[in-house]
Amino acid sequence: MASRLRTAMWDRLFQRCARPGLSLQSQIRQMLVSAILDGQIPVGVPLPSSRELAEQLGVARNTVVLAYQQLVDEGYLISRERSGHFVNPDILGRKAPLPEGATGGGPAPRWSERFRFQPSRQRNIVKPENWQTFPYPFIYGQFDPSLFPTAEWRECCMKELSVMEIRDWAPDLIARDDHSLIQQIRTRVLPRRGVWASEEEIVVTVGAQQALYLLADLLVTDRTVVGMEDPGYPDARNIFASRTSRVIGLPVDEQGLPVSEALDQCDYVYVTPSHQCPTTVTLPLERREALLRRAEKADFVLIEDDYECEHGFAKEPLPALKSLDRSDRVIYIGSLSKTFAPGLRLGYIVGPEVLIREMRALRRLMLRHPSAFIQRSFALFLALGHHDAMLRRLSYAYRERAQVLAEAIDRHLPQVAHVPTTGGASCWITGPSWLDARALARSAAARGVLIEPGDVFFMADDPPRHHFRLGFSSIPVDKIEPGIQRLAEALDEQAGLHGARTYHAR
Repeated sequence: MASRLRTAMWDRLFQRCARPGLSLQSQIRQMLVSAILDGQIPVGVPLPSSRELAEQLGVARNTVVLAYQQLVDEGYLISRERSGHFVNPDILGRKAPLPEGATGGGPAPRWSERFRFQPSRQRNIVKPENWQTFPYPFIYGQFDPSLFPTAEWRECCMKELSVMEIRDWAPDLIARDDHSLIQQIRTRVLPRRGVWASEEEIVVTVGAQQALYLLADLLVTDRTVVGMEDPGYPDARNIFASRTSRVIGLPVDEQGLPVSEALDQCDYVYVTPSHQCPTTVTLPLERREALLRRAEKADFVLIEDDYECEHGFAKEPLPALKSLDRSDRVIYIGSLSKTFAPGLRLGYIVGPEVLIREMRALRRLMLRHPSAFIQRSFALFLALGHHDAMLRRLSYAYRERAQVLAEAIDRHLPQVAHVPTTGGASCWITGPSWLDARALARSAAARGVLIEPGDVFFMADDPPRHHFRLGFSSIPVDKIEPGIQRLAEALDEQAGLHGARTYHAR
């Protein structure tokens, strides 16, 4: 390389480090750090002067001066009077030498024979990674930036980055959780569901998903019988199936899980009473009470996943199953981040103190505890009332979207049946018996419409294929009807392939 680094290199590196939201100074700093650590700037070769680099990048000279000075302060660069800036050789550290004369070894392990099971082969809900590029994403449980309280969340995070607050959350909590978040769950979140719990009866998890995995890991053996709603939540089914082959399906009806003798063979029954996954129906109060009586009589434990409890459209939502529990028969799972921002991954378990104590000890073996910074920031988000305000906005938005979706389905898809949406952020669709929802999903995707085939929710090896789910948490209200119109076109196409008649408004 020439004694001076080439102009073209800086142009290329700067373009690579361009990121929306980063200041020019931060982009220049990132560019220089990457070039230094990747070995693109040899030791002993001077960097361009601040004036030269500023001209090459088209930025103010002072921006480069400040970036250089910051990297000098942090030990990445050395400033030599009248010579310029150079890479500090100490920052590169010592690299292990490559072995000489290395030859191929023996046969590699046969990994497929070593796995206890292969989770990649389980049937899962699959969402395209690029779903945000589709104009009509009817997929469930995804993020809508237009509904995210950016300023309020930033306020809480910035407050927790103060010097005094960092001293509280930066140490390792080991098996504990942030005290302020536990208090907010106890006093703000759970009472809305009629649930009262002590500090010792709550543990925070990395989303409801980890809550289910912890329960399966602690409570389920190869002899355990776990009852699952059918259709039901695939991830819960897969988690329990990773521990026992005795996962049995319990068919649901238009009111959710029936209370019958089929429950008596179970050690645990997983249930979603607020909005049954995926049909969205709500378990009536009478069935909830009967389910608890049955659990006491047959000595099984209920695992209540209250995943959509915050988004019922009824003025007086039914209390959680846990709120009716008087004999510690219900383990309650909730999510703090599902509708707020799924990427935050915050959930919790409420259960008897003896169970929660073991949950904490098991969680410590896995990851000790969820991010203390996120816990503390969310606790402040709750304490300042931002969470309640956000829930009100989401409930209004979801109610409006649900109404528009139902009207669009009735207008453009009269050949399908849909469960009336009384809350949550999805609609369960039953199509004609000839329909293959996976083929429909492919045809719809070609038109920019994403839907979720429903066969994955059923336990059978050959499940029904004429169901699908339409989520509306991440699609703007003005996109709903145009999306359903395009879905109707895709359904017409599938009907033509099967020689079936369709009719809908145009």
